[in-house]
Amino acid sequence: MRTVRWLIAATCVIALSTARVQSAEPVPGAPFIAKPYLQIGRVPSPDSVVLLWHAPDADAEWSVDYQSGTDRTWTKADAPTYRRVDVPGVSPHRVYRVSLTRLAAGGTYAYRVQKGGVTVFSAEARAPKAAKQPYRFVVFGDCGAGTPEQKPIAHQAFLAKPDLVMIPGDVVYERGRIAEYRDQFWPVYNADEPSLSGGVPLLRSTLFVAAPGNHDMDTRDPEHMNGNLAYFYYWDQTLNGPIGKEGGPFVPALDLPEAFRKGLTQAAGAAYPRMTNFSFDYGNAHWTIIDSNPYVDWTDAELKQWVASDLASAQGATWRFVAFHHPGFNSAREHFEQQQMRLLSPIFEAGNVDIVFNGHVHNYQRSYPLRFVPDKQSTLLVGRDLKTPRGRVVNGRWILDKTFDGRSDTTPEGVIYVVTGAGGQHLYNPEQQDDRDSWQGFTHKFISKVHSLTVANVNGKTLTIRQVTGEGEEIDQFVVTK
Repeated sequence: MRTVRWLIAATCVIALSTARVQSAEPVPGAPFIAKPYLQIGRVPSPDSVVLLWHAPDADAEWSVDYQSGTDRTWTKADAPTYRRVDVPGVSPHRVYRVSLTRLAAGGTYAYRVQKGGVTVFSAEARAPKAAKQPYRFVVFGDCGAGTPEQKPIAHQAFLAKPDLVMIPGDVVYERGRIAEYRDQFWPVYNADEPSLSGGVPLLRSTLFVAAPGNHDMDTRDPEHMNGNLAYFYYWDQTLNGPIGKEGGPFVPALDLPEAFRKGLTQAAGAAYPRMTNFSFDYGNAHWTIIDSNPYVDWTDAELKQWVASDLASAQGATWRFVAFHHPGFNSAREHFEQQQMRLLSPIFEAGNVDIVFNGHVHNYQRSYPLRFVPDKQSTLLVGRDLKTPRGRVVNGRWILDKTFDGRSDTTPEGVIYVVTGAGGQHLYNPEQQDDRDSWQGFTHKFISKVHSLTVANVNGKTLTIRQVTGEGEEIDQFVVTK
């Protein structure tokens, strides 16, 4: 009987895998492989956005019109440019790019994409907010897993009507592949109509930003290269971070045949390998995005100096937010030993960081406001091959602000660390939610029995953060004021 059950299960897995491979191919005759979606672009500003879409690898007459302001006259955007994606594991296709400029900050605008003079897509969106305008952003990580739980979280994000969506890593599972974007990301976050059991039209109207996670970055060996590293092909974000070299402290060596390497570098353009550490301003906040994967050596002085300098440059920002994948302060049993990002805590404190957002651990956790003094020596952990880093154990001393309650006391002394990795993938350690003795001393909230997302409202010097389940239930709330 066990053999029969195993055969049935294996058959189901094979059938599911085959269906996913087939669905990853473009629909014959359709104008798009991935419908238009919005990005912050290389030089973010309140009066511009970047529009991307994916189309078959064939010459076509593409154009974009948009209207903004009170007169609602149509303006023709500059001619779209494109990069050709021709990598192993997927048919060649093109990623088109066009900038929409001279928008009214915070105002609505409409755009339409034309192919051969015929409108094949249209949508409305809201321009980025300026420093004096209130705004809302949502944060959820570990999302593109193709699970039933992913879609209610996406639906709640849509209902929140955010101005910005931040994904702190693991955009798609399991290997950051093009096919996984096509099956598990675009259909859920860029659907034509909102549906609780389907998807939502969010990407076409709302800016998304992503930090790199381990499932986005880890697969770089020739044996498993099959449309991997799609993060570098499909996201259009700032390239103002440090310039790394392969085999250096924050770019792993890429041991690929020349054909593989050529396809990667042509498809990614300037994004590879730089678009893993970067920063940008939105509204009255400065965001610092960091690659926390274990291949990064965060004991490197030059790399730490970049983070410190970036935060120091944000003197005009009211709020400073940091986002990366692997949490330094985590009470879950899963990934507890991956503490390498604790090494940056003194830099965050000196840079007046308010909130650090993480994923990787598939639940919700909130720390007390804390200050941390790491021991000078940390312990490097390596994999079974005795060479590949998988994290660091960083001991030290923390100081907690337990008077901050986010209600009567809204001025924290220290940095608040938020783990919001319950965006769709299976949950970690539900047994710990009611077992406070299993929590670390720095943990104030630990909710691991339900999927959830973070909804943040910024109004001048007041920040209100709510954690909301896929059913819309509020499970945490706190306020920070300046």
